[in-house]
Amino acid sequence: MHNPHLLISRMEAHERQHARRNRHAWKRPQENVEIVRRSIDAWNGRDLTTWMASLHPDTEIDWSRSRAPFKGVYRGRDGIETFWDFFWSTFTDVQIEAHSVTETGSEVVVSNTAHMRGREGIEVSARTGLAFRVENGQITRLRLFQEQAEALEAAGLRE
Repeated sequence: MHNPHLLISRMEAHERQHARRNRHAWKRPQENVEIVRRSIDAWNGRDLTTWMASLHPDTEIDWSRSRAPFKGVYRGRDGIETFWDFFWSTFTDVQIEAHSVTETGSEVVVSNTAHMRGREGIEVSARTGLAFRVENGQITRLRLFQEQAEALEAAGLRE
């Protein structure tokens, strides 16, 4: 049997380590990058109010390339809340660690590793590319890609 205090301590150590690394990936002054950073910080902090404020009411979250049970496309406030509920009913903690951030026009692509802890205390990590579209100060679309190169290509860039 796993010691729950040990699991929490290990996860807290991971979070501190990833927070230090995350600061380096976000060293870009662009407004759209800052909006995405605040959104990811709200997600990592499990702050639904702040996260929702970063999203346009008609935002589309395209998780159709996910390997998770909540694979799909979610639209509008109801869809966004459904996505949040599905995700957080599966995991007790998620920390998105940004490795690199690339901006082109309204698109911001974040190469990342998501460190997640499930309800039974099992920890998993997944490397993905997240492509955000930011318009008029809010995120209007968020797409998950299994590979960073796919996310960059979808944003009109190449790796």
